[in-house]
Amino acid sequence: MLDLAIVGGGPAGLTAGLYATRGGLKNVVMFEMGMPGGQITGSSEIENYPGQGPVMTGMDLMATWPEQCQKFGLKHEMAEVKSVLKNGENFKIITAEGKEFEARSVLFATGSVPRRAGFKGENEFFGRGISTCATCDGFFYKGKEVAVVGGGDSALEEAYYLSKMCSKVYLVHRRDEYRAAPSTIENIKKTANIEEVTNVSVEEVFGDMSGVTGLKVKCNKTGEIRDLPTPGVFVFVGRNVLNEPLKQEDGSFLCDVIDSGEIVVDLKMRTTTKGLWAAGDIRIDAAKQVVCAAGDGATAAVDIIEYLG
Repeated sequence: MLDLAIVGGGPAGLTAGLYATRGGLKNVVMFEMGMPGGQITGSSEIENYPGQGPVMTGMDLMATWPEQCQKFGLKHEMAEVKSVLKNGENFKIITAEGKEFEARSVLFATGSVPRRAGFKGENEFFGRGISTCATCDGFFYKGKEVAVVGGGDSALEEAYYLSKMCSKVYLVHRRDEYRAAPSTIENIKKTANIEEVTNVSVEEVFGDMSGVTGLKVKCNKTGEIRDLPTPGVFVFVGRNVLNEPLKQEDGSFLCDVIDSGEIVVDLKMRTTTKGLWAAGDIRIDAAKQVVCAAGDGATAAVDIIEYLG
């Protein structure tokens, strides 16, 4: 019987494992099918994590986290979790290989992944000029022109954020109208250095060995091709929430989720199911920053220790 099963090995899961084991829980297993570290390991430059002065890669930032956690007794089960089921007062964890574990409590921290738009060059230049996080990478384009692809709240909010540090922001959207809050749209309309490039489809992102140099768009009405000269392209076309293991046999979820699939939690990261916590990008209103996910994991672990008594 596990005291705590942690599903997901990113910053939230690792920090929860550190706090839980150092706080006295004896049998804590983190389920992560790959190397621990999470999405941030794919980032080429990190300079906004507190206490880390030099610019470093996401891989470098996360390199020491697993060893630190395991020093206090956290175990790593390199397996994909397929199902988390209620089993009386406890939980049953079923992996893709068919192994089963029983746990007194569960922290779900699988996160979410940015949805890819699917245009040519997106995969080739991802992390080399294409980003899905303006807060993380916007500073690298200070005083330069960038493009934002998308038409929802996230895209418009990030375009407005980038307009404060970049010389120009191209807001690229496939429709004439945005799906965003009226106040957000108003901010876009009145910001002089945001150019709206609407009713277009992204044909290609192009560049060279140094990274992105431009974005090619096609007008949906006329077919006219236009090149936008920019070293930075930020893509905000939604996120895929990794909540599949919480789906039950009847199609419902083990706990309450909102329409986007994000898990409803309170300030202690408790879900609506007793004994189940959620932390990091998988939860509602997550800031999607490493430092915030780590804070979630610590908050949940402290509460789990108290819960298990």
